[in-house]
Amino acid sequence: MNRFAIHAILGILVLAALAVTVFTWVNSASARVASFDPNDPANKAAVAKASDEGYCTPALNQILRRVLTSCGILAQGAKRGCQPLQAKNVAAMSDSDFNGLFKPMATRAGIVQFDMDSADLDDGAKVLLDKTFADQRGASYFIVVSRSSPEGSVQHNRELSEKRAASVLGYLKSKFNDPDLEQEVGLLWLGEEFAQLDDEYCKWNRSRPESECSSKELNRSAFMTWVDCRL
Repeated sequence: MNRFAIHAILGILVLAALAVTVFTWVNSASARVASFDPNDPANKAAVAKASDEGYCTPALNQILRRVLTSCGILAQGAKRGCQPLQAKNVAAMSDSDFNGLFKPMATRAGIVQFDMDSADLDDGAKVLLDKTFADQRGASYFIVVSRSSPEGSVQHNRELSEKRAASVLGYLKSKFNDPDLEQEVGLLWLGEEFAQLDDEYCKWNRSRPESECSSKELNRSAFMTWVDCRL
């Protein structure tokens, strides 16, 4: 038998082996497809979900996007935050509905309280700030909503609540060496004009848990929480 015939026979054998292998693979795949049950939990693909999907409602996501776009995450050197009328327009909802968005976060949020007509953080406020900010758990946005009680003029209370928000942000910058801080913190200052807290919030984590708590004391404050919602 000459060399050409030998090579031809070997080529035929190789092609036959490849054909058998491909046929086997196809039959095996067909069998797996036929036996696949899409309702079997073992066959369901893993889906990434926000850890806090229970409170990340469409309404909260919408407000969060507005806050971060209009009031918080601005260009370096730009003025941060929203004044009361801006915040009300950003929220585009009633006082009670706005506050209600944050109720599911009761165990995670903190309320830093201030003395009347003051924006200074006391020791208790700093402890609660440290604890609340450190509890990030992979969240991307830290929301600070500051208020003032109704004593004094409307304009004065606007400025006072702005100072309280700035006080929280200033402390975070000085305390935590976080290079992403400017892209994490969103600020709203509401003065006395929008979304005042009622006595129900006295049960939340406050920097002065043993002190007297009525609506006036409660609204000399800055509410803060990490929010894990995916936008």
